[in-house]
Amino acid sequence: MEYFLFTYPNCSKCDEIKKYLGGADFKVRECNLVFKENRLKIREFLNFLKRDDEGAIIIPTLVLQENGEVVTVLNNRTELEDWLRSKA
Repeated sequence: MEYFLFTYPNCSKCDEIKKYLGGADFKVRECNLVFKENRLKIREFLNFLKRDDEGAIIIPTLVLQENGEVVTVLNNRTELEDWLRSKA
């Protein structure tokens, strides 16, 4: 399974999920959206991304992909913990 974490610098929610993932056994590719190549990468998942009431993509976004297919998209530590519990 591949894990892509889309983040922005100085984002407390991003820092929280990064800290949690750092203590877990995941190989996560962090994609800081300050960089053009990461903004291009997130476009691959536009149909799956969650948006707020104003239409903006919710960050952080963790995309879990297996065999080229999106398994799930999570946006915070609680969603990640719930998803992990459902797989145990």
